[in-house]
Amino acid sequence: MIVQQDISLKKYNTFGISAKAKFFCQVNTVDDLKAVLRMDEYPEKFIISGGSNMLITQDIAALVVHINIKGKEILSETEDHVILKVMAGENWHQMVLWTLEHGFGGLENMSLIPGNTGTAPIQNIGAYGVELKDTFESCEAMEIATQDIQTFSKADCQFGYRDSYFKNEGKGKYIITSVTFKLSKRNHSLNTSYGAIEQELEKQKVAHPTIKDVSNAVIDIRQSKLPDPAELGNSGSFFKNPVVSKQVFEKFAAHHPHAPFYKVSEEAYKIPAGWLIEQCGFKGKRFGHAGVHKNQALVLVNYDDASGREILDLAHKIIAAVEDKFDIRIIPEVNIIK
Repeated sequence: MIVQQDISLKKYNTFGISAKAKFFCQVNTVDDLKAVLRMDEYPEKFIISGGSNMLITQDIAALVVHINIKGKEILSETEDHVILKVMAGENWHQMVLWTLEHGFGGLENMSLIPGNTGTAPIQNIGAYGVELKDTFESCEAMEIATQDIQTFSKADCQFGYRDSYFKNEGKGKYIITSVTFKLSKRNHSLNTSYGAIEQELEKQKVAHPTIKDVSNAVIDIRQSKLPDPAELGNSGSFFKNPVVSKQVFEKFAAHHPHAPFYKVSEEAYKIPAGWLIEQCGFKGKRFGHAGVHKNQALVLVNYDDASGREILDLAHKIIAAVEDKFDIRIIPEVNIIK
């Protein structure tokens, strides 16, 4: 395990921000991680994994620890289900494809989400009507202060909309080392009602979809809307869809009767942030080296070596415009590293 100095983080974050790490090392095992956390000569440590849900706005004057712990293990299985443990450094999309190749269902709607498996519970990632919590069994996480491994149940994780214990009380206290899923082996419960999945399946002339068919439909939809981070730096959806009270929604709907929305409960409604941003005229607009993607207003992009500060300034401009026009405040989904 080698500690390097003054390393560019450009290839370690999907925005492609050219910030530098004062010190950098990569850990490939849980024991490596324990050893790094015990390095007293580097009192400040910054953990990075797939780099898909972060915006770095400055150089990092700490030891940047890149989590690269790989491996998949079937812990148990029955005729109906499999319990699968996946190490934190596994690429999320490649892991999803692996489950589909083995006939395991439950993650197909979350195909092509960027990032690594270990960070998925932090965000409670989700797409097209499915969230991580729907198949989550547990995760193992190392307590930074003691280097002890603890197991967190679904209840322990306190999952919410793009939220979890690890973004709140547990923030900065733990590093997730593995995630365990309960996936179906037969009689899969397909979710095709959200978004454009049904239309895409019809377009592909698929009348009786399999889990692989649903995954292919999701991949096609995402590729038609979202830029490939390898070609155009981005972090996927930059903003959360705001969830508002019934009172706020009724006032909003009275002024914007044709706006899309999703009913979350009797007292809460979700309004697509992308629609709000588009109505403010930002979709497809470029501001210097940063901009808003032409096909999806939720996605901020790095056109030409933008700094993290440029992208953050654009995000603030969008937040202010949406609040001014709709009296609704949208907030970033990505982690802002200041």
